[in-house]
Amino acid sequence: MYSLGIDLGSSSVKLSLLDIESGKCVASATNPPKEAPISSPHKGWAEQAPTDWWKYLSDGMAELAAQCDLSQVASVGISYQMHGLVAVDKDGTPVRDSIIWCDSRAVQTGADAFEAIGRKRCMEQLLNSPGNFTASKLAWVKAAEPETYARIWKFMLPGDYIAYRLTGKMSTTATGLSEGILWDFRAGERADFVAGHFGFDQSLFCDVVPAIGVQALCSAETQALFGIPEGTPVSYRAGDQPNNAFSLNVLEPGEIAATGGTSGVVYGVTDLPKADSESRVNTFLHVAPSSEQRMGVLLCINGCGIMNAWARKNVAPELTYPEMNALADTVPAGSDGVLVLPFGNGAERVLGNRSTGARIVGLDLVRHSKAHLLRAVQEGIAFSFRYGIDIMRDLGLEPNVIRAGKANLFLNPMFRKTLASLTGARIELFDTDGALGAARGAALGAGIYKTARETFASLARLDVDEPEKAWSQPLEEAYAKWKTEVESIIK
Repeated sequence: MYSLGIDLGSSSVKLSLLDIESGKCVASATNPPKEAPISSPHKGWAEQAPTDWWKYLSDGMAELAAQCDLSQVASVGISYQMHGLVAVDKDGTPVRDSIIWCDSRAVQTGADAFEAIGRKRCMEQLLNSPGNFTASKLAWVKAAEPETYARIWKFMLPGDYIAYRLTGKMSTTATGLSEGILWDFRAGERADFVAGHFGFDQSLFCDVVPAIGVQALCSAETQALFGIPEGTPVSYRAGDQPNNAFSLNVLEPGEIAATGGTSGVVYGVTDLPKADSESRVNTFLHVAPSSEQRMGVLLCINGCGIMNAWARKNVAPELTYPEMNALADTVPAGSDGVLVLPFGNGAERVLGNRSTGARIVGLDLVRHSKAHLLRAVQEGIAFSFRYGIDIMRDLGLEPNVIRAGKANLFLNPMFRKTLASLTGARIELFDTDGALGAARGAALGAGIYKTARETFASLARLDVDEPEKAWSQPLEEAYAKWKTEVESIIK
């Protein structure tokens, strides 16, 4: 018996089949083979066709069917790129391409709504500014494309659209509404005052189903297309960052999930509904099997792994990443005074949406070598994580463990130990990904796994890194100087 996990990203759709008894992945597929295209007809725009997502999913299902008997699929879970807008007509056909997460056209729409609704009310009830999230994107369509808006029957998030195609039922979740800044945390219900401000008719909203639990049943059409039995429950749905945390068993207050790819994300769980008044981090409902409300505080650092990749390309092109890491590890913690500010990949929300550019500070052309610069790059990235985690601490989130998949920057023991020493948290590395997390969540939501403990019993922990006492003082001293440099720029 299998559980199917679907991970809909902006670059690909990944599918994984989880053997429910063993908890092991038995098959997976990723499509398209090369990165999925993003259309940008105007500066700052980013769009994808939802029908393309369905094609990628269909291609992947054919690959799985060649390896396994899909009639044994007993549950389906979906992870998806957050904050996107999918608008469909009465027949369920998209009326336009999806405006995806990285599209920035609705920034001013959200800023105007922040002032009109009231900053205090937004922070207290939405825990966010309306920003450039799904509600603001729909408002942009209403203002800029009135003929298109008039054709909309329902609007959804990307994962809602995939669930609809599998089941024929249009639905969303409370966690999804919170990602769109359409959830009232104080009242514990949909934030209709936001819809009222934008002039959205309530008929445009989909019915709300549980994020973990039976949401709808796969249709006869899905059985005919893929071999998944009609009536199989779609029983889990979450945005990619909440799902990454769920995949790593990050469910309780004080636990943090982190990723270190091109950009870096820190996602911490809290039970305190508190907002960052400067919107440097964002708070959403977390997907967690708990009777108590859990929230996820999300920090994104754009200049993360891309800074490390830049260093390899321009400073050490002759080295592999493991060789580069080994060379950096020959330098003591603190990099002998060299500091790197890695913020060279566009505007940083954690810096108040400023584009500061990356900077190297304290470089001595006589004393410092390539090794110093390479270590300073990785320390600078870790410092940016610490900077954001300190903001999370102000919101009442005190990290005691940081979990990550073994990929990208977290492959490097020196980086892990640096982050552990800066935050005081234990770093745990696991063998999992978003599609497997969605598959586990689906088995839990369908009642096949009875508890979270059973759900994650097979999750393999690969490494553990504790804070290095000998590194703490030099890193703290370097971080204090780094922070002074950052704050002198953003004042």
